[in-house]
Amino acid sequence: MKYHQIDSELFIKNRKNFVAKMKPQSLAVFNSNDVYPIGADSTIPFEQNRDLFYLSGVDQEESILVLFPDAPKKEHREILFLTETNEHIAVWEGEKLTKDKAFEVSGVKTVYWMKDFEKIFFEVMTQCETVYFNTNEHYRSSHKTETRDMRFIKWCKEKYPAHQVAKSNPILQRLRSVKDPIELALMQNACDITEKAFRRTLAFVKPGVWEYEIEAEYYHEMIRNRSRGFAYTPIIASGNNANVLHYIENNQQCKAGDLILLDTGAEYANYASDLTRTIPVSGKYSERQKQVYNAVNRVKKEATKMLVPGTIWAEYHKEVGKLMTSELLSLGLLDKADVQNENPDWPAYKKYFMHGTSHNIGLDTHDYGILTEPMQANQVYTVEPGIYLPEEGFGIRLEDDVVIQEKGEPFNLMRNIPIEPDEIEEIMNT
Repeated sequence: MKYHQIDSELFIKNRKNFVAKMKPQSLAVFNSNDVYPIGADSTIPFEQNRDLFYLSGVDQEESILVLFPDAPKKEHREILFLTETNEHIAVWEGEKLTKDKAFEVSGVKTVYWMKDFEKIFFEVMTQCETVYFNTNEHYRSSHKTETRDMRFIKWCKEKYPAHQVAKSNPILQRLRSVKDPIELALMQNACDITEKAFRRTLAFVKPGVWEYEIEAEYYHEMIRNRSRGFAYTPIIASGNNANVLHYIENNQQCKAGDLILLDTGAEYANYASDLTRTIPVSGKYSERQKQVYNAVNRVKKEATKMLVPGTIWAEYHKEVGKLMTSELLSLGLLDKADVQNENPDWPAYKKYFMHGTSHNIGLDTHDYGILTEPMQANQVYTVEPGIYLPEEGFGIRLEDDVVIQEKGEPFNLMRNIPIEPDEIEEIMNT
């Protein structure tokens, strides 16, 4: 891995917090992701199952974590199963985790090779009553690919039909949403890498460059700072492309006078950052562009203040809608009749700002978090209002990642990344 090794204390704490929520006489199983094929002998670069990583720090394929806090044998209360490494694998693929290295990374003392899984698993299953299965219940999950966890669940139910089953996901939704100080430091690092890449981009952009060239500038700076690259597919959207919310083609030339919407966050050690800035191709905003930009920035600043313990996500979005409505009235994009006659299920402001303002962020860009429960300290949220004007040929979105505090306003992990239009213009014209 490119990143510096994470203190295993994080994963030890995470497991301790998880098992504290388990039923008596139960065990939980977590599988790594598969290596997904492309065709012939090609594969997609491996990315670890975030739940397994959160609980172990193991960042390689064909790995299983079993947690059994009430195991009669003390050594079976935490078990890692890994693919046995050898000289051939080391030569062709690079070194895999040894048992000693796995302990160093994870803090799990008992490590078996994968070939012993069924034998050991049979033993511990005869000693437990309930098995926790790991499923993906994220509110935006919609994939159709059968995961390694899904295959395991089918196998386990067939082989051990008499056991009770329980869900790991609600526990992980709550635990993963509240960040440990070690996690916050990793996320700050991801944001700092994003800052370096953004500043590099400000020095590079000028009329005539192509969106994919800007993407390459970002990628270069991320990789050279120990990131794997973007935390998500980047959006480099010049001109009217900014009005396509998930524009990812990044294949158009940037024209003088246009704006570029840059939704471009780096990952670090599997932790995501999520930044959006909107900059002028020519290095200077027009009066109209700056007018709309400042309106979006005002909504962002006021929305950020609302992210405090106890806030309910749905109510927060209603309040942000009121802020945006006020700004759109001031810009002349809405009039009082539009607001008075609006559909409560699709308020008038959504003509120009049709997406949500905030989501959890962490190991996933759209991270775990139960949105019907009150916000808590040390949860990390994005704040990302926007105004989209296809008739005028531009769209503006601004986004930072902030940490909810016990008291007062959130702490902005992106506080050092230029956002005020005057500062952006100054840097681009230096």
